[in-house]
Amino acid sequence: MSLQEVTAGLAEKVGEDCGLGAVLKFDFGDDGILVLDASQVPNIVGNNDTEAGCTIVINLDDFKEMAAGNLDGTSAFMSGKLKVIGDMGIAMKLAPILR
Repeated sequence: MSLQEVTAGLAEKVGEDCGLGAVLKFDFGDDGILVLDASQVPNIVGNNDTEAGCTIVINLDDFKEMAAGNLDGTSAFMSGKLKVIGDMGIAMKLAPILR
């Protein structure tokens, strides 16, 4: 699954308003950036790098596993597969959105 497919999948999951109320960025390293701007309605999902209240650093394969429900976010964080930069509260609101 490519970054474009992941981006389209997240856009479908969040819909018009996921209720996050903030800008969240996923940094996939060499695989690119995914930004969820839920500070406005409708929410915008894209791949342009921008400032965010919270940045989650994770490799793309682990993100796909999280989105599929095969990798728990807390476990990924505790094992070092996922790092949070910025507002941890935003990251904690993410789990219900990805389900």
